[in-house]
Amino acid sequence: MVHSMTAFARVERAGSQGTLVWELRSVNHRYLEPHLRLPEALRDLEGGVREGLRQGLSRGKVECTLRLNEDSNGKPLKVDRERAAQLVAAAEEVAGLIKQPAPLNPLEVLSWPGVLVADTSDPQALNAEAMALFDEALAELKAGRQREGQELARLINERLDNMAGEVTTLRALVPQMLAAQRQKILDRFGDMQAELDPQRLEQEMVLLAQKSDVAEELDRLSTHVTEVRRVLKGGGAAGRRLDFLMQELNREANTLGSKAFDPRSTQAAVNLKVLIEQMREQVQNIE
Repeated sequence: MVHSMTAFARVERAGSQGTLVWELRSVNHRYLEPHLRLPEALRDLEGGVREGLRQGLSRGKVECTLRLNEDSNGKPLKVDRERAAQLVAAAEEVAGLIKQPAPLNPLEVLSWPGVLVADTSDPQALNAEAMALFDEALAELKAGRQREGQELARLINERLDNMAGEVTTLRALVPQMLAAQRQKILDRFGDMQAELDPQRLEQEMVLLAQKSDVAEELDRLSTHVTEVRRVLKGGGAAGRRLDFLMQELNREANTLGSKAFDPRSTQAAVNLKVLIEQMREQVQNIE
């Protein structure tokens, strides 16, 4: 079963130190590209989140946002001394560049995010709660990608059915179209009976057969259609393989169009290219 790279998941839960909210969004990308937005108090989760994404997904640009709405009622406040010291040092460095710097106000330092925080008695418990909720969000995201992948596979299979129909119809029409072309050549030579040359007629027939031989292209189209169905059914990270097969299908359709000698074969080649382009657009979303 194939999976889409496009999905969204949101989970929310009240924890021991406030409400945790995870939002995960994934879109198309050639590789797996995580983008994390975590509260300062939960920066330690970054490694675990990236590893979870690496194990659960193979492709896609994934935005992971975690919000912690802290329940600070009744909790003492404390100063993050390290962060405050960094802020003061930066302010002093900037002050050295200014001729008449204003004195640094302690309240301004406290107003910066992450300097004044609620005193959490058990940060490890908070980390565990956040990671457990992330696992739920990732499972929801994967389920969404799977559902959309099923729909993409259905749409692609519909177009494969139409392609197979075009190939079957054209294969049946080829003998009729060749016979019509042969008759045109005979009629043309019939109008020039005085100059009729059996050797020239034979050359024309051979040349027509060579230019009009599309059996190989039709066979390869059928083979590629079968392979696309197999890849869709097999699932996994099939996006790159399917993209390659779309290129091969398009190449055969182009060759078929260049050999077209009848309006019906020209139209069939156009129809095939339209179907291939529709499938290619869907394949771009597959993991």
